[in-house]
Amino acid sequence: MSQDKRVALVTGGNRGIGFELVKQLTLKGFKVILTSRNPKKGHESVQKLKESALDVSFVEMDVEDPESIRQAAIKINEQYGKLDVLINNAGVYLDENESLLTMNPSILEKTMATNFYGAYHVIHSFISLMEKQGYGRIINVSSDYGAMSEMSYQGVGAYKLSKLALNGLTQLLAAETKGDIKINAVCPGWVSTDMGGPSAPRTPKQAAESILWLATIGPEGPNGGFFRDGKRLDW
Repeated sequence: MSQDKRVALVTGGNRGIGFELVKQLTLKGFKVILTSRNPKKGHESVQKLKESALDVSFVEMDVEDPESIRQAAIKINEQYGKLDVLINNAGVYLDENESLLTMNPSILEKTMATNFYGAYHVIHSFISLMEKQGYGRIINVSSDYGAMSEMSYQGVGAYKLSKLALNGLTQLLAAETKGDIKINAVCPGWVSTDMGGPSAPRTPKQAAESILWLATIGPEGPNGGFFRDGKRLDW
């Protein structure tokens, strides 16, 4: 592998927006690592992309399991020695039409485990690969449901809280990073995926494009921001 090829990692890359992100990054010339908790599905997705001669590899990683994340980081360090772009895309939407106080608390706990702690542990394990080269782009796939103004309205409370926390994490970590490392959050909009459902107006390709520009911003690009379609959103 030529050293000048940039390396990108996408969590939950086996379907939906994640799969599209993997595809688009490879088309932009990145060496892409697709991660998924399900090795069978992960390998199938990579196979599909390799048939189109795209430069993708698979690493098993369960974002709910910090040890699994740590092992993946060791593996990627050994194989590539660096990471240029990290997209925290893995997420769950488990809310039914219940309020926070009547739902089983495990729904909130499981949502936070993936959508918030998952992203935290992934960044925690992979940031050193960026720090040692003084360069990195981290993109947290969030939602405008995580905006503070959304907390005044009931509904999908577990999901909203997980994205509110992810947005806070984005700002805190952006303030902590040094060098040309940028961490931003993106709302992809309502997208037609397994999670979004068939009536959603946006395609995964449109969603991926709105996220990808942050993967290639220069040193003057934003850090610690929240965006949709390239426009800044209110936290």
